[in-house]
Amino acid sequence: MRKFILIGSTMVSLLLAGGCATPGYSASERSQLIQRDFDYNGGQMIDDWDSFWLLRPASHLTTWSVQ
Repeated sequence: MRKFILIGSTMVSLLLAGGCATPGYSASERSQLIQRDFDYNGGQMIDDWDSFWLLRPASHLTTWSVQ
């Protein structure tokens, strides 16, 4: 019984102290990262769609910044 109380109190203290709740990025930084990813993937999807329907000639060159 004492072991369960010790484990339970340790878990509660870790949750209250923050534990894993401290993010590496703030909420605004994280939303900017997600938005940048969606924009990039959306552009790639449009390129794939144009390539599928042969609206743009095939090329090995890219219009995207790949630095």
